[in-house]
Amino acid sequence: METSGKPSTAQIVLLATSSALTAVLYSIYRKKSSHVARLREAKKMPLNPDLKTILDEAPGKCVPYAVIEGVVRSVKETLNSQFVGNCKGVIERLTLKEKKMVWNRTTHIWNDCEKVIHQRTNTVPFDLAPHDDTVPTTVRVVRSLDAAELDLETTYENFHPSQQSLTNVISHFISGERPQGIQETEEMLRLGSSMTGVGELVLDNNLVRLQPPKQGLRYFLSRLDYDTLLSKQEGHLRIWRVLTVLFGLTACATLFYLLWRQYVLRKERRKERSLLDEYRKWQSKRLQELHLAEEDLSPTSCTVCLNRERSCVFLECGHVCSCEECYRALPEPKKCPICRATIDRIVPLYNS
Repeated sequence: METSGKPSTAQIVLLATSSALTAVLYSIYRKKSSHVARLREAKKMPLNPDLKTILDEAPGKCVPYAVIEGVVRSVKETLNSQFVGNCKGVIERLTLKEKKMVWNRTTHIWNDCEKVIHQRTNTVPFDLAPHDDTVPTTVRVVRSLDAAELDLETTYENFHPSQQSLTNVISHFISGERPQGIQETEEMLRLGSSMTGVGELVLDNNLVRLQPPKQGLRYFLSRLDYDTLLSKQEGHLRIWRVLTVLFGLTACATLFYLLWRQYVLRKERRKERSLLDEYRKWQSKRLQELHLAEEDLSPTSCTVCLNRERSCVFLECGHVCSCEECYRALPEPKKCPICRATIDRIVPLYNS
């Protein structure tokens, strides 16, 4: 904080940044808290012949937010892995990532960086079926790629390192980018995988469909069971809560510090005004003792004792207002009687 009492630029930036981040993080936390609360309240539906009866009796033949657990089965076609034999699924995602190291001109270190250069996702219609093959009830999963959390299994991963030559090394050093290679990954939702779906359950022409829910609710397709999925989302929520509290405390601490400094400065100014009033009263009394009027004083008289000549310069303020004897009599820490600035040192004044 500046001596004038105004907050410094760094303090203003810290307060504004922490306050803005707190507001943003709190908004995200509230949104995620709402999602977790709705996930906790989602109705768990049985995957058995009673499911169609329950939906048929529900308003609009649908449950707005429901949990269904089952095994992945294809409707007609299946997708074969391009790299692993006898590996079939209903969703396949192929990803190519470029990995490289980039020179940071600020920290002067090489940082790892990766960039998705190509991604393709293939999907075929699939159902969620009971673990018991004798139960005929199934749920058709609709718009699976719209899921907020689509949990796929990595079936293949391979890293292709880039070829390095002396010319390439020199050009990479000059450009500040050092390619490492290409990461090739295949992810699949395999047949027979256990899956938990959370979304809107609808009975349409004797077909039960799981589709993205309305009202801004999140659509989940996860290989975790419901309790583990809920615990995972609650763990993410705790992280956002900690971040919100951390930045909120930073903003509050900064604001409290600024207010406390303002209070201390105001208190010091009140004390200085009080001392100045006392000094003026004492000066008036001293003039009466010396039988002098204020206009009779010499312009070079000491402002403290009023009878000796001023003989020193106060630094760093530069005021010449006291004799050396009165300077020595000032209480510690010594301050200028005129501006109340701290006296670092004095320089003798010689009048010729």
